[in-house]
Amino acid sequence: MTDPQAPIRPRMPIKETIRLGKEIYKREILPQVKDDHFGEYVAIDVETGEWEMAETEMDAVDRLQERRIDAVDIMTERVGFRAPVSFGGAVLEESE
Repeated sequence: MTDPQAPIRPRMPIKETIRLGKEIYKREILPQVKDDHFGEYVAIDVETGEWEMAETEMDAVDRLQERRIDAVDIMTERVGFRAPVSFGGAVLEESE
């Protein structure tokens, strides 16, 4: 029997999660959200391609995990940005 308090471990290496997540985001999600959801966060279950969007990164992940309780290989993106957060004064906007 598994311990419900045990940490959930990813099933794939982090580099593979990132590679698959970016591929899914660019191919399937970005065309749907880029015009109307600038600055929002997308959480992607890279095993299924399912995703959720929210104003904060944690809310997007929480929404995805509510729907996909077994999702552990999750990657997040921020719509319109090259990085999920910026440090300092510059915003790193995506160029297409």
